[in-house]
Amino acid sequence: MDLPLPALPLDASACYSALQAHDARFDGAFFTGVTSTGIYCRPVCRAKTPRRENCRFFSHAAQAESAGFRPCLRCRPELAPQALTWSAQDASALLAQHAARLLDTPDAWGDEAPSVSGLAARLGVSDRHLRRVFEAELGVSPLAWLQTRRLLAAKQLLTDTRLPITQVAMAAGFASLRRFNAAFAQHYGLSPTALRREGSHHAAPGAVTVTLGFRPPYDAAALLRFFAQRAISGMEHVDIAAGTLVRTLRVGDTAGWVACTFDEAASHVHVHVQVAEALVAQLPRVMVRVRAWLDLDADPVAIDAMLGRDFPGSAGLRVPGTLDGFELAVRAVLGQQITVAAARTLGQRLVDTFGESLASGNPSASAVHAVSVSAPSPARTPARATALTDPAQSNNRPPLPDELNRLFPTPATLASASGHALGQLGIVRQRQAALQALAHAVNSGALALHPGADVPATLSALTALPGIGDWTAQYIALRALRWPDAFPAGDVALHTALGVRDQPRPAQVAAALAERWRPWRGYAVLRAWQGATASSTRKQLSTP
Repeated sequence: MDLPLPALPLDASACYSALQAHDARFDGAFFTGVTSTGIYCRPVCRAKTPRRENCRFFSHAAQAESAGFRPCLRCRPELAPQALTWSAQDASALLAQHAARLLDTPDAWGDEAPSVSGLAARLGVSDRHLRRVFEAELGVSPLAWLQTRRLLAAKQLLTDTRLPITQVAMAAGFASLRRFNAAFAQHYGLSPTALRREGSHHAAPGAVTVTLGFRPPYDAAALLRFFAQRAISGMEHVDIAAGTLVRTLRVGDTAGWVACTFDEAASHVHVHVQVAEALVAQLPRVMVRVRAWLDLDADPVAIDAMLGRDFPGSAGLRVPGTLDGFELAVRAVLGQQITVAAARTLGQRLVDTFGESLASGNPSASAVHAVSVSAPSPARTPARATALTDPAQSNNRPPLPDELNRLFPTPATLASASGHALGQLGIVRQRQAALQALAHAVNSGALALHPGADVPATLSALTALPGIGDWTAQYIALRALRWPDAFPAGDVALHTALGVRDQPRPAQVAAALAERWRPWRGYAVLRAWQGATASSTRKQLSTP
């Protein structure tokens, strides 16, 4: 078997030390190919640590698979956090990063099948240039990257659901069952049926169990408080004491709900996720959205290395995301220049008036598939976590979705809403114009609000709409586009937190101050909003 070294250099000694320690902080940062077995694993894999001379280290799963390794059925590489680095200057790195994010974001393609030619066209470069830059930066071709993502998505569906093989192939992005079977045989040396038989120990009747990795520390309480302050009744429910977060969502033409329970009984925080049966065929896409919603792919070690001096003791803070970029943008517009409570009231009226009933189009929406999301722990899985994945034993589930009966209005619905109808809800004329323009742009396809979107182009498109300025655009980029360097320089609460509100030009002072936090200015904003900066530190920060 040909085993080329990865194109991106890794410190092999450091990787092996992390592998020996099963260190969850490095989960997804690299993968280990074991030459004696032909298997590649995550650094948190609980299998016996292989000998150093039998290990090859890869920056990405696609590199390991291109080298001939098969994914481990125990640690399941498809569930690891992603680990794309951010560059603010290198043009080649930016192109490769954007291309990879587009391939990793199912919502970026809609009903279109991802392809290298389509990817190059979206990025405005030739196929040849894209392949050259992608391989130089990431060590594999775009086609190999895409094939790995499809295979790992199919592997997750085979292991965690009871969908027929043909539906699995289609949901994972394969054009035909024949191509799906051939790709599985070529890459994994197994048929899909055989892999399901070997990996199905995770599944149980009426429930599926998945363990999505994230890197500790993780401040679940802060995340829940953020969502609780903004929760809309009938669509969202947060119980901070119970550690639960439940809400409805729409994926394409299918609607359902997800329910999360954070569990801090183990040595690392866990979140158990239940998914309505109506959405199970969309499980890979739903899990991508959940990862963005809960910011599970963040690298707190790298972020805190840049921000820890100015914002000590807040390494576990994550940037709250969204399950729907359009919804987030609408709520950002409603929240302009008013309090969080007032924005929530307007959002509630909007959902009550224009939101669709959840049950109307989904008779199976009450059925449940349970999904467990956790940071891998060296300790044995606690009994409480085990009970939550077993419907017969669980007495600690999130609230059943009976009280969740509304979906957020679609872009088409708000685009056709009259100014009078919006005004009846207490939305002023300027916000009415902004909402209608935003809805028209998203509904027509002129504006896409998801993590794979081009950030500069999307910011320009947003600020070109009436009633949307830099603050709103940056806020949308932070939470919907998942841009870690977003910075709403004009935010008054940010000025207060940084101690620059009394300066003659506080926005300029804040922006100058934030230059040292690139490319993690968005996380600095959240830490400031959370009050992580002590008053003595604020005084120090007020001088760039």
